[in-house]
Amino acid sequence: MRKVISLIIIAVFTLIAFTVNAQTIEFNHKTGKYIEIDGANIYYEEIENVGKPTLLLLHGGFGNIEEFNSILPMFTDDYHIIGIDSRGHGKSTLGTNKLTYRRLQLDVEAIVNHLQLKNIDIIGYSDGGVIAYRLAAANRIPIRKIVTIGGTWSLSDAELIEKLMAVATPEDNRNYFKKSFDFHQQHNPLSDFDKFAKCVIEMWTDKTEDGYPHTSVENITVPMLIIRGNDDYMFPLESAVELTTKVKDALLFNIPFAPHGAFKKYPQFFEAVTKEFLKD
Repeated sequence: MRKVISLIIIAVFTLIAFTVNAQTIEFNHKTGKYIEIDGANIYYEEIENVGKPTLLLLHGGFGNIEEFNSILPMFTDDYHIIGIDSRGHGKSTLGTNKLTYRRLQLDVEAIVNHLQLKNIDIIGYSDGGVIAYRLAAANRIPIRKIVTIGGTWSLSDAELIEKLMAVATPEDNRNYFKKSFDFHQQHNPLSDFDKFAKCVIEMWTDKTEDGYPHTSVENITVPMLIIRGNDDYMFPLESAVELTTKVKDALLFNIPFAPHGAFKKYPQFFEAVTKEFLKD
């Protein structure tokens, strides 16, 4: 009888430990903090791993940090992880400044400096990849390596997106980005989705120096892994190949049959190649 009770107690504590551990390896928009940066409250969450290098996760347009939940367990043993809701996205407020890639870059730099982060690897998805390029080109924070997924970079990419979004109405945006619309309505403290969507699309089509990094990618000196889904119509293969010629230490991984969010459809390929690239 004592043996049975002991086994039950062990099972209960194991279940509790597993539950606690499961809670620590996901972004949930409940455990994070805000930092005020130039008129906006920027939300971030940490998955702590003392003594480990930092992995900074930057999500895509209309998205939020929960986009990365499916891949977080791949990195929790090796990294102290920071996820940031970009300005206007998730639980971060939009503020009054114009939404640009430069503005998002400055927000990330402010958080890195506020948290005194060192030895930073970055994984940036879509718009997060654009921000990663700008961060690496500016070279104002201590970046070790960057991985981008579907991250566009050139003015020709901006022109392509401009054509795709030319006829989109506010109703189209609410329908096409319905999941984002619902999340924004529920979680953003100052939600105005139509205004937010207009700002994002203006950012996507911005051809000024505050937009895509364009020729400044030639200033990138850190190793970079460019991941692209072969069916990604927003980031043409020709653009990805050209980017590898602009950055001295860049690799391209083109995943067959994969869309823009290639890491979501084929996490096993993403994990194998990304871990190989990031290891010392």
